[in-house]
Amino acid sequence: MTSPRTTLSLVDTDPAELAVDAIVIGVHSQSGAQDATSGLAGTLLLSSGAESIAAAFDGKLTETLALLGATGGPGEVIKLATLGTVTAPLVVAVGLGAEPTGAAPSPETLRRAAGAAVRALAGAPRVALALPLPDDADAAAALRAVAEGALLGGYRFAGYKTRPQPTRREPVAEVLVSVPDASDATAQAEIARAQAVAGAVRLSRDWVNTAPNELRPPAFAEVVAAAAREAGLEVEVLDEAELKAGGYGGITAVGQGSEAPPRLVKLTYTPEGGGTGKRVALVGKGITFDTGGISIKPAQGMWEMKSDMAGAAAVGAAMLAVAALKPSVAVSGYLPMAENMPSGTSYRPGDVVTMFNGKRVEVLNTDAEGRMILGDAMARACADGCDYLFETSTLTGGQVISLGKRIAGVMGTPELCERVRAAGDATGEPAWPMPLPDDVRKGMDSDVADISQVNAGMDRAGHMLQGGVFLREFVAEDVAWAHIDIAGPGYHSGEPTGYWTKGGTGVPVRTLLHLIDDVAANG
Repeated sequence: MTSPRTTLSLVDTDPAELAVDAIVIGVHSQSGAQDATSGLAGTLLLSSGAESIAAAFDGKLTETLALLGATGGPGEVIKLATLGTVTAPLVVAVGLGAEPTGAAPSPETLRRAAGAAVRALAGAPRVALALPLPDDADAAAALRAVAEGALLGGYRFAGYKTRPQPTRREPVAEVLVSVPDASDATAQAEIARAQAVAGAVRLSRDWVNTAPNELRPPAFAEVVAAAAREAGLEVEVLDEAELKAGGYGGITAVGQGSEAPPRLVKLTYTPEGGGTGKRVALVGKGITFDTGGISIKPAQGMWEMKSDMAGAAAVGAAMLAVAALKPSVAVSGYLPMAENMPSGTSYRPGDVVTMFNGKRVEVLNTDAEGRMILGDAMARACADGCDYLFETSTLTGGQVISLGKRIAGVMGTPELCERVRAAGDATGEPAWPMPLPDDVRKGMDSDVADISQVNAGMDRAGHMLQGGVFLREFVAEDVAWAHIDIAGPGYHSGEPTGYWTKGGTGVPVRTLLHLIDDVAANG
């Protein structure tokens, strides 16, 4: 099921003269200041880009916005009828927070502001954004942020309602971004990139938000493979028989409890001429629904376990963006898919499973299934050959406890973890490096196998770290790797905020694409 799309283009017409349904401007807060005319504390300050709009209101725009309750707080949206003062019938002021000293607002501030404004204007066919864009070296990053925020903030999952919803408004159909020169090649390139990247994020969100009965492993594999073939990627899909014959014990074990059998999808992008020679592997967890298996989860909130394939959704969508962006490095995506169900054929606590790389794992908790399918996929990626391996998964509740619902946990090669952190900062998908202590690995020693799937005493201390320690067993020694745990950031169950809507977030699609660019540029 595909969500409605928002189109994006550049415009260099005076914002006051644009024939649109709404014009969005930025406004800063100025705490402690006082307007001499109105006596209102905390006078607002319009950001750059709004000059002609302010002139049309004879200098009374900030005073009027303040009377309407505007404070300039980040993400705040205030609507004002223009009554013919400018061509657009509506001016929308979006808060950018305090004015930064000697700099433009951060890209993430602009990204969230654009998202909040476009979401608030659902129902308006055509909207223009006149937000502040610097004219220095930061211009490209700012424009990218505004474009991404607008496209992601306008996202809405199509849903399954059978009757028209009178209060439901369609997302903004067309967004125009006001820039000094709409024909500038750099600006045009940023818009093209934003459309490819945001399109991938939106598709990832669609897959996560799809009802789990409609996206079981065979169906998920089929839809990803079809999209990848259309994009020009090389596609390989292993079914349950091929997985068993190929020694993928982890994927087979987790998937054997469901009547919908498991799959492993591999997507391959090869740059023209071989590129830089560097090879990147992306691996994403694709548990299309997680009941916990025999170690069944509590019923409370279990319906959100349709999002346990957010890692695979992110990797699959990122690969489609890679096909469009054509980086100079080879990239392969591995999507292990299974449905973790309790049945007479389910794998059990106490089972010993032989993984793809030959290691034997003692299963103690069938709800720690993600690491089982990922271990196989990561070992396969290393066997195929790669220089960098980035794996992402909604792996542990320990990530949410440790870092909350916005910040991903990162474990692996220290230098690569730092690059993931930097990429997260650049894209607004924050991540924080975590250790892989020796004592955590010791606690996973098994009496009967090479490693226990979780702590052998079922101690949940360092639960997030246990996942990383386990996955390290399936990475070749010469491969730099990073495990990105998105248990919190992968799915947003709260109210919409910034460019996040309720449901799947698409994290970490943009981080992965930034990392691929980083490898292409810096090795």
